[in-house]
Amino acid sequence: MSIYLHDIPLDEAKSRFQQELEKAGLYGLLGIEEIPLDENAAGRVLAESVWAKISSPHYHASAMDGFAVRAENTKGATPSNPILLRFEEQTVYVDTGDPLPEWANAVIPIENVEPLDEDSKVSRHPRQPYTIRIRAAVPPWTHVRPMGEDIVATELVLPAGQTLRPVDLGALAASGHSSLKVARTPRVAILPTGTELVTIGTALKTGDIIEFNSIVLGGQVNQWGGKADRYPITKDNFDAICKRVEEAAQDHNLILINAGSSAGAEDFSVSVIEKLGKVLVHGVAVRPGHPVILGMIFRGDKSQVPIIGIPGYPVSAALTGEIFVEPLLSLWLGREDASQGMTVTAKITRKVNSPQGDDDFMRVAVGKVNGQILAAPLARGAGMINTLVHADGIALIPRGIQGLEAGSDVNVRLYRSMKDIEQTIFAIGSHDLTLDVLAQFLARRSRRLVSVNAGSQGGLIALRRGEAHFAGSHLLDPETGIYNETYIKTYLPDCPVSVFGWVGREQGLIIAKGNPKNISTLNDLQRPDVVYINRQRGSGTRVLLDYYLGKLGISEESITGYEQEEFTHLAVAAAVKSGRADCGMGITAAANALELDFIPLYTELYQLVIPVSVLESQLLNPIFDLAEDREFRAAILRLPGYEISQMGKKIK
Repeated sequence: MSIYLHDIPLDEAKSRFQQELEKAGLYGLLGIEEIPLDENAAGRVLAESVWAKISSPHYHASAMDGFAVRAENTKGATPSNPILLRFEEQTVYVDTGDPLPEWANAVIPIENVEPLDEDSKVSRHPRQPYTIRIRAAVPPWTHVRPMGEDIVATELVLPAGQTLRPVDLGALAASGHSSLKVARTPRVAILPTGTELVTIGTALKTGDIIEFNSIVLGGQVNQWGGKADRYPITKDNFDAICKRVEEAAQDHNLILINAGSSAGAEDFSVSVIEKLGKVLVHGVAVRPGHPVILGMIFRGDKSQVPIIGIPGYPVSAALTGEIFVEPLLSLWLGREDASQGMTVTAKITRKVNSPQGDDDFMRVAVGKVNGQILAAPLARGAGMINTLVHADGIALIPRGIQGLEAGSDVNVRLYRSMKDIEQTIFAIGSHDLTLDVLAQFLARRSRRLVSVNAGSQGGLIALRRGEAHFAGSHLLDPETGIYNETYIKTYLPDCPVSVFGWVGREQGLIIAKGNPKNISTLNDLQRPDVVYINRQRGSGTRVLLDYYLGKLGISEESITGYEQEEFTHLAVAAAVKSGRADCGMGITAAANALELDFIPLYTELYQLVIPVSVLESQLLNPIFDLAEDREFRAAILRLPGYEISQMGKKIK
């Protein structure tokens, strides 16, 4: 009997899975194997604690090149009253690492002694003199590495569950070990299925989807200590998928099947698991990723193999790996669950809504501004893999909460270190392609630039809240014709800021290649056969458009698509490229990026608004250095439609 898609809470889904793993004897260390202690052991996980067999060093060793002595024989030596010690009777020469004679308990560095011959002259054989003259006493155990200084026999060297680093291998070898008992590496089969899928490098036609989820999942598995085996794409054929799953089950510990796992008519994952084993869960109340399937496959010998049906959307697939696969691999390897990561409390920068019945895993960019850690929500689409690329962490909004207000505290599991966060420049405001170039150059100067597209007004509001290091803004005052000044007075009355020139850029209409609709001016937006794609309210481009629409007497209602909004110039260009719209206001570089045509209409100023308090720190110094850097300026000028005469100059 099919278990149709029915979301259950995440903790209940995990509990069902755990119970079944326990019944199958799979809820614990997967197995133990003994391997040689060599460089290949790095990255493996110790299955048993390791205790020192020998001490290191295992004898009293000289820490310097010099003369071994008995410290008591040096008492009374001073610069004005030196002492002579007879070679071989009271002292011998030792190199660094040599064992000390049983009678010695100190070493005098060779540069602190005067080797003498029988006539009390400087010896021609400094390492085999007749006597040595010393002018300072030495305490016992000076310049000596006593036995067990590093490791003492029988002490704990490393605990079970330790992921071995290169330095760990050195410590284990020093403590007398030549082999190690480590957790058996889990083998994970990854089965991409779908008639619409094509391999990387295939010439694409409409409807084709490049199959890359298996690469992401395989990379995750390998990073988490497993060994991933990626199978070829299996088309949507029930018998073929069953055969592939049965094949994978023979020699793998876990199967990930990336197939249709929704409530649709052809739910191959559920049907296959039902035939070859049993479905435990079909649907987990998490976003993104709710159509997850958890089940068990029966082998011919009656043993069981867990199987997870992974949703097809890329973000859902990746997060399903983090939620279910990573903890399972950690369990089998006998180490702490690596999925917990480093968690910090951050303030969310804008209001977000969340499904009340789901655990909502929200991608966020993270920065530290004015001493507080901030989390800026990224786009929520489950198909937007690039948002995971730009995410600095994941914030969990627990089920039962319908959303969070701006400024609310949220727990973020970081993908990056706090050192990275400390060197992050957090920009919120208008989108511009030059910021992408800036991010590239800043990376060479030990800085990260995280740019969140919230529109020019959104950027100024973020500055008022102390949530950004700077905002890119190009808000035109229709009465004065001056950029940003009026809006800064309105939105930042009590926040001292400075304004710096950045770029001048062309704004105009992005249109399809060849201009099939013969669009030439804003007046054409009123035509019933023209569909427009707009920028969001508060963006400088939207303000600019509305300003000129007002001058031309064109009403919003007369423009088909005026209410459709995108948050970046490139998103507007993508809408035109895909045929969703015939045109949209944007910049030349965005049109060129997608090989579209462009009708230039206006030139505008894009400026950086920076709080004075931020300028007093050194965090933004590399930006001003780059504003005068020849290579950086040349890179900007290679973008079409830009001029840089005001770049880095203080306007206010």
